[in-house]
Amino acid sequence: MRRLRTAIQALCLALLAATPALAQSQDLSALARLDPAASQVADTATGIDVTLAISQPVPWRIRLLDAPPRLLLDMREVDWTGLDRLPESSAHVVALRAGVLRPGWSRLVMELDGPYAVATSVMDTSGPTTVRLSLIPTTAQDFAARAALPEPDDWALPKPADLPPPVVGGSGPVLVMLDPGHGGLDPGAEAGDQKEADIVLTFARELKEVLVRDGGFRVALTRDEDVFVPLETRLTLARQAGAQLFLSLHADALAEGEAVGATVYTLAEDASDAAAAALAERHDRDDLLAGVDLSDQDDTVALVLMDMARTETAPRTERLAQDLVTAIKAAQIKMHRHPHQEAGFSVLKSPDMPSVLIEIGFLSSESDRKRLNDPAWRARMAAAIRDGLKTWAAQDAALSAARAP
Repeated sequence: MRRLRTAIQALCLALLAATPALAQSQDLSALARLDPAASQVADTATGIDVTLAISQPVPWRIRLLDAPPRLLLDMREVDWTGLDRLPESSAHVVALRAGVLRPGWSRLVMELDGPYAVATSVMDTSGPTTVRLSLIPTTAQDFAARAALPEPDDWALPKPADLPPPVVGGSGPVLVMLDPGHGGLDPGAEAGDQKEADIVLTFARELKEVLVRDGGFRVALTRDEDVFVPLETRLTLARQAGAQLFLSLHADALAEGEAVGATVYTLAEDASDAAAAALAERHDRDDLLAGVDLSDQDDTVALVLMDMARTETAPRTERLAQDLVTAIKAAQIKMHRHPHQEAGFSVLKSPDMPSVLIEIGFLSSESDRKRLNDPAWRARMAAAIRDGLKTWAAQDAALSAARAP
């Protein structure tokens, strides 16, 4: 990867293009993480030096604002956890704070004790990704003029890399619909101040990045914020997007029975066990309680859908589940003692695309909660799911080609 550099001429806005390895970076979300131990803000003889170490390159821009003087650093998207542990040795930085700017974008705000100009900015991707800024004093008039410039409506983004994507029947990159369960007025399982809806949305964004950047897949989400989406609407969204795979993501809770470790569920009229039946019932009941009564339609259509799935889609779904279980085990990730189970989840009743539901863990399990809150563990899980999908896609394409006349 090459080193990318830009010198700020207007001193008000700069976008640093990401490297070619960032495939379709305009579609990625919430994936880079700050390494506070490798970052710092320090005074120099000529001004202020800022070093920010992040886990991967992302598109970014900087801007100056006045009253009070401050520098804004927008990035797509950085988890700024640990910013309060950033080593600071600057008398000129009054405050440093960060948060979500809008879905998919985060903002770092650096409040300054006076007017400064951005002399240079660097995103170094030759090793661990590092953003470096050099600020030098300037006049109040110069700073005010530059800070008053309007913010552009948009800005250039790096072009997608030319990656060899997995294909199904030669039709192009596989489009995966990720379905973060619950959302909005349906928080899902809860443990303390943690909600299943939030956990699986975070993981879905991270998984999307891995699938697009490292897997060559196309990815869509049934929801990309904390909103309620009815169960059957999730399948409709998948069909409208032209999805070839449907992965529903959950981190549930069970008051009774064994509920530890990741589990892959596929559709069946009868659940594998009482716990699977209870989960399926609760998922459907959540939708009914949210004010969308699907029971009449579900009872009528379910048998037809399941019959079609058995004859057309079920074999592909079974291979998908097996490949996911194999990949997750190969990554030495804790799985349920019955890693592949069956249940009558409504979101698995699509006859026209392989669909699985993955319980990445259970909020009712203390050990699972620790894993679900560990970014490194989530990265391992995302990579394992990517590997399972790549194995499945290659095999499915080969079988499709073999069946072709």
